[in-house]
This record gives sequence, structure tokens and C-alpha cells, in this order.
Amino acid sequence: MLAILITMGVLLMTVTNPTASNPKGPVIFYVATDGDDGWSGAQPAPNAARSDGPFATLARARDAIRALKRAGGLTRPVRVSIRAGTYFLPEPLALTAEDSGTNDCPVTYAAYEGEKPVLSGGVPITEWRPVEVNGRSAWAAHLPGVERGEWHFRQLFVNDERRPRPRRPREGFYRFAGLVDAGTETPWNQGQNQALFADEDLKPWHNLGDVEVVALNLWVESHLPVSAVDEKAQVVAFTRPSVFRLTEGDGYARYYVDNVFEALDTPGQWYLERATGTLYYLPKAGEDPSHASVVAPRLAQVIRFEGDAENQRWVEHVRLEGLTFMHTEWNLPPESAGASQASVNVPGAILWHGARSCAIRDCAIAHIGNYAIELAGGCEHNSIISNAMFDLGAGGVKVGHGTAHTVVSDNHIYDGGHIFHSAVGVWIGNSGHNVVAHNHLHDLYYTGVSVGWTWGYGPSEAVDNRIECNHIHHVGRGWLSDLGGIYTLGISPGTVLRHNLIHDSWSATYGGWGIYLDEGSSQILVENNLVYRTKTGGFHQHYGRDNLIRNNIFALGQEMQVTRSREEEHRSFGFERNIVYWTGGELLAGTWKNGNFFFDHNLYFDASGRPMTFAGASLEEWRARGMDAHSLVADPRFSAPADDDFTLAPDCPAFSLGFQRIDLSDVGPRLQSRTRGVNE
Repeated sequence: MLAILITMGVLLMTVTNPTASNPKGPVIFYVATDGDDGWSGAQPAPNAARSDGPFATLARARDAIRALKRAGGLTRPVRVSIRAGTYFLPEPLALTAEDSGTNDCPVTYAAYEGEKPVLSGGVPITEWRPVEVNGRSAWAAHLPGVERGEWHFRQLFVNDERRPRPRRPREGFYRFAGLVDAGTETPWNQGQNQALFADEDLKPWHNLGDVEVVALNLWVESHLPVSAVDEKAQVVAFTRPSVFRLTEGDGYARYYVDNVFEALDTPGQWYLERATGTLYYLPKAGEDPSHASVVAPRLAQVIRFEGDAENQRWVEHVRLEGLTFMHTEWNLPPESAGASQASVNVPGAILWHGARSCAIRDCAIAHIGNYAIELAGGCEHNSIISNAMFDLGAGGVKVGHGTAHTVVSDNHIYDGGHIFHSAVGVWIGNSGHNVVAHNHLHDLYYTGVSVGWTWGYGPSEAVDNRIECNHIHHVGRGWLSDLGGIYTLGISPGTVLRHNLIHDSWSATYGGWGIYLDEGSSQILVENNLVYRTKTGGFHQHYGRDNLIRNNIFALGQEMQVTRSREEEHRSFGFERNIVYWTGGELLAGTWKNGNFFFDHNLYFDASGRPMTFAGASLEEWRARGMDAHSLVADPRFSAPADDDFTLAPDCPAFSLGFQRIDLSDVGPRLQSRTRGVNE
């Protein structure tokens, strides 16, 4: 009977679809919130008799395309046109190889022209009652699924705005007073199950098992559910070990305490009491539960491409256009406090596995608890273009191991790391031949763009990657350390970092760099970038070989300008035709003893007027070591560096050294996404 209904639906679509008479036009199926999965899907709105019209679900449209393919294959492009409204999905929309299009006949899931549909992984909370909590008026809702242990969330969105759980301290951080089960002599990467706390920072609060300590040190955060608090001994115990030893510099790690019931006292806060399945919310002024949109996330993904590259069954030629994806949740496994770098274990709200020649364009991914988009193993020749990704629990885009030829361009990625602070704007693992271009990335707690996943000189697939024309700023934000606007790892022949505008990279302690070539970074070209106002310098190479740093401007590093932190027996890098301008801190930091590097044709200027040294040497002594034979110390004559204007005057002395003007006029997104403005 179902097969007959599907066949009838396809036949009806052929008769009534206005594009059916055009053999070159697409086949169109419509989906609407007032649709019906028993209808043909061939009309954008219900007919007057309400006997036919759009489908109600994307899954039904997907199945109609499958039936169309079984009936004779794709002879025209297929388009699923989705009307405005919010679609609360009971499960992720799963697309397999069976749902593929072809090069000439792609399958597109798109917003109906001029409308902005939302695909949600959440559940609307509607039945509220007035209560009093901690002496304050609040709303409460009973959630049976939570009470039964079937559902747990740690985000809540009211009127499409993220609301915080109650925390201590209200702002800033506490700091551990010491370690219990490991001393400072233990390895830095050994975690702890206990720590000492100071004064009255922690208490045996109500529902203590739901209280989470979030510790920040080095370049990671540890999510540590509390198992016990001993007020007398001032010891807190966790259900799992921290990611690293809970130290930071000469002291102990910073932390905050999340989800404290007794701290629920400020309008806009919420608390989920799992034992009773009760959700409490303290409304902001003017909020009314009968009119507010309150959504709690339930799904980890909204859409999944489930290809099988190993058996050459890819999801191919599928496009997502003009859609908004919201309200996802993801929780760490019980034994894990987090990842050792970049929150790489956090999946994407949109997850592609074994996808080839697919695209997501003009979409918005927002109000989520994980990465926005993840390309996992077997993905190749895909594109992520002109999307807005914001209010992210983790980062923007993950291009994972075993992928290749991905284009990430013209996207706006910002306001990330709300839960997983060490997430990255765009992360590329062991993956090559990718382009990350013309993106705007900002307001992240860790790195902007990270490329490579091999520490040292072992084999790496992260080759021939182009990171260009991106605007990256306000990364780190003083929360984490050892980070950069652009960060690289491993041997990377053919990789180029060029024409990027990077500024305001700010670490908690050490390591707020603009461009950071970390362990084993090799054979990388860094050119025509403008980097300014960073905490610990515009450029840093930990160790690597045969990199070339040329024709860049590095300006206004607070503590230092250029750093090399390991001596090796091969050439680290060449540093040529760069302008370095500063008003404080060192010019060259780290180690510069063995001479396995090369500097020349650079322009240096310390605008503070202090005596200038080169790794402790005078310019003459530095030149005697074979460095900067043709370089100059002179004012580059920027237009207004204090106002972030680094335009060079026609008589800039760097031009006599071969420096070429850096054109950053097209940095950042070139395209205007139709979804921009959707709760941005």
C-alpha cells in the first residue's frame, strides 16, 4: 500500500508541478509546517480542499526522491523547497548513498524563495507553572524524559538567545589552592581526580553530582563533575581525571563552577533538576512563558550524510542552501574530561561522512552545543561557502582525518566555545589540498584556524593547504594559552598562509601569537599577512624546517615580536622583506644561538625610541653573524598605527628593500549570505 501511495504521489507531482512541463527545469518537492506526508509534495501550499499540498517532513521528501530514482533514475535536478517555520526533528535527517544526486542532476534541500526555515534538534518547552526558587519568582516545567534519565541537556535558548546556568564566581575564575593526588613533579599531561580549593569557593551544594567544575590551563579546559566536597580539608573530588595536571605557570589552574542550584538568583538563569525532571527558569524583565519561545536541545546532529567511502558508496552531489540549523546538544563520555587539543572529540551539528562533491551554502548554524559542521573520513571535493556560524558550543568547521579537497570560504564564524572553550574556528586535521579563504573568524577562546595533526617530522597528510584572505581577530580572549590566529603542525609542503588580517590574539599566560608554526611545521610559506596587537608576538616558530616568512607586517606585539623556541641542526626558517614595528617588548625572543635561520631585507622600528637589540646583540654584532646584511632600522611611516591603519606612505623605506604593498581590500567574506541576520 505504501509503495502504491508513493507511486501515486510521484504521478500527481508530474501532473500538477508547474515545472514538470519544462524538461530542463528541476523536479520540486515542497515541505511546509502545515503540510501532510500523505500528500504529493508537489504544491507549495495546501489546496482549498486540503486534499493535496506540501509534505510535512524532510524525511518524507527524501523518501519521495528515493522513489523517483527507483522509478527511472534522475533525469533532472531535484529540489526540496522548504517553507518558513521551525521543524523540530525527532531524529537527525539521514542521507545515504541512496540519496545522492549526479553532476548534472544534483539534489538540493533549500529554503523556499524569500523564506527562512529552521531545522531544530531541540524540543519546545511550553507548559510552565509559577514557582519560587531561592526567594525569587520563577517558572518551572516538568520534563518526564529527564526524570526517567532519557534526556539531559545543559543549554537553554529563550527567544533564540542562549541563557546561562548559574555559576560561581559570577565573573572571572577561582584558582585551585593545590594538588592532592599528584605533585608538581608529575608529568604535565597527567590529570587529577582531586584538588585543593581556597576559602569557601566550593561547598557540598544541592544536587552535588550535577555540579561541574570547569578548569582552564594551558590550551585546554577540563569538564569535571563533582563527586564530593570536603569543606574541612578543603578538598574537591571529581568523577574523572582532568585532561592535564591542574597547574598553570608557577601556580595552579583557574576554574569556575557551573550549575550551582544555590547560585540561581539572576534573571535569565536556569537550572535543570534531573532527579525530579524539573526545569527552573528566572525570567528576564518582560518575559512571559505563554509568549516566549523556550527550546531545550535534544539531538547531537540535525543532519547526517552517511556515506561509505571504503565501499565507494558516497553521498554525492547533495546541496544544502539557505537553511538555518539550531538547537543541538552533545555531552562528553563519562570517562572523559575533554580533548587534549582543539576539542577534537566534539562532533558537528551537521555531520558528513563519506560525502563527495556536496555543498552547504548560504546557511546559518547557531545556538548549538557542538561544532557547526564536521567533515569526517572519506569526504572529498566538498564546499562550505557563505554560511553564518555563531553562538556555538564548540567551533565552526572540522575538516577531519582522511578527507581532502575541501573549500571553506566566505563564512562568518564567531561567538564560539561557549561550552568547549578550546574549540577552533576552522580545524583541519590530517587532511590536504584544502582552501580556507575569505572567512571572518572572531570571538573565540582558542585558535582561529588550525592546520595539521602531526607533532614532529612524521608522515603527514596535511599538505598543499591554502589559508588566505581571512580576517581573524579576538581569539584566546585571555582564557586559554598556547594559541594563534593561525596555528600549524607537522610537515606541510605546499601549504601557504597569505593575505590574512590577524589581530587581537590574547592568551591567559603565554602564547597569544598571530601566526604560530608549532611542532614540526615545515615547508610552509607565510607571506603578505598583516598581524598586529598580539600578546606574545606576531610570529612564533616552535620548531620546524625550511619555512619562509616574507613580505609580512608584524606590529605591536605586547611582550615580543618574533620568537624561535628550539635549536635544531637544520634551517628553521628564512625571514625576508618583513616590516616589524613595536612600542614595547623584545624584538626577538626565544633561542637564536646556532644560526640555523636567515634574516635579511627587513625593516625594523621600535617606536618607543629605546635602544634596539637583536637577541641581545647590537645590529652590528647581529650582522657579523650573517643576519640582516641589507636590512634597515627606520620608521615605516604607517598612516595611523594607533588607529589600526597600517597603510604605507609612498616614501616608506621598506620599498627600497623589495617590500611589496599588501592588498587586503578583499579580506573576509565576499558574498552576502541570504541567512545573515537570522538571529545574528
